[in-house]
Amino acid sequence: MANRNEFRAFVVEALRALGGSATVLEVTKQVWQVHEADLRHSGDLFYTWQYDIRWAAQYLRNNGYLKTVDRDRNHPWELTESGWQVDLMALASSAKKKRKASS
Repeated sequence: MANRNEFRAFVVEALRALGGSATVLEVTKQVWQVHEADLRHSGDLFYTWQYDIRWAAQYLRNNGYLKTVDRDRNHPWELTESGWQVDLMALASSAKKKRKASS
């Protein structure tokens, strides 16, 4: 069962599989191919996951894992060096840790 925090790792994982750069459509197809079962069993997230993937990408841009797209919706998503190196498990769980620390 997927949760929103994992979408960041899904995006990086998909981009790595696609050579580091891909369109939004290619990324979502890759995520679906690998995580279909998780997405189908994620409750209400099943209906919003493609939207949530975009928020995950924005988080990744803000934190230096994806290159900026300069407001160009057609610009492919591209990993930075940090995106290639980041640990996927740490990326998926980082929001949980931040929330616990601020509580």
